[in-house]
Amino acid sequence: MPIIKVSEKGQIVIPRELRKKYGITPKSEVLVTEINDKILIVPILKDPVKEARGLLKGGKSLTKALLQERQKEREREEIRSR
Repeated sequence: MPIIKVSEKGQIVIPRELRKKYGITPKSEVLVTEINDKILIVPILKDPVKEARGLLKGGKSLTKALLQERQKEREREEIRSR
């Protein structure tokens, strides 16, 4: 994961690979929220109905991905605390 700097105005640049992967283009909207003491940036789907169809085809859900990531974090924390 790349490390990025926050500008004096509080702005960040999302790396090109991630923008491309998640379809983030100029003027795209993203949801910025906090989960488990972490900042989460979630792209807002342009056409929720159309985009949701892809999720029903067996794609990984955001909730499942977040839960899996949190489990990995717990495991890393357990290893560090030993």
